[in-house]
Amino acid sequence: MTEYIIDAYAWIEYLDGSSRGAKVRNIIEGKKNKVYTCAVTIAEIVSKFLRRNFDPEIAFNSITAISNIIPVNGKLSFVAGQLHAEMRKHVRDFGLADAYLLACSKNYNAMIVTGDPHFKNVRDIVMI
Repeated sequence: MTEYIIDAYAWIEYLDGSSRGAKVRNIIEGKKNKVYTCAVTIAEIVSKFLRRNFDPEIAFNSITAISNIIPVNGKLSFVAGQLHAEMRKHVRDFGLADAYLLACSKNYNAMIVTGDPHFKNVRDIVMI
C-alpha cells in the first residue's frame, strides 16, 4: 500500500476539476493507496474557498469523506517547527503549513502530493 498526504494546492486542483486535479484523483482513487490530509491543510482550504466566495462545507465534506485526517498535536507541532526552521535556511518563504506537511510525511512515511514550488527540491514528493 502506498500512502500519500494531499496538500492544499493538490486538493484545490482536485476540487476544481482541473487537469492537474485529474492526477490527484488518480492517486485518491487508487485501490492500493491510502490518503491523508493534515488538519492544518483543511484550514488552508477553508480559507481559500471563503476568499473565492465558495462554500467551504463542500470542500470540507469532500475531503473528510475520502481522506484520513491527521490531527495536530504537540509532537507533530514540535517536528514541524524544527522542519520549518531548517527549510527557511534554503527557501525563505517556506510556510509553516508546509512544514506540517513535511512532519506528517515523516511521521506516516507518506509521499506528499503537491504542485507547490516550495517543495521542488524535497524528497518523496509527487508533483502534479
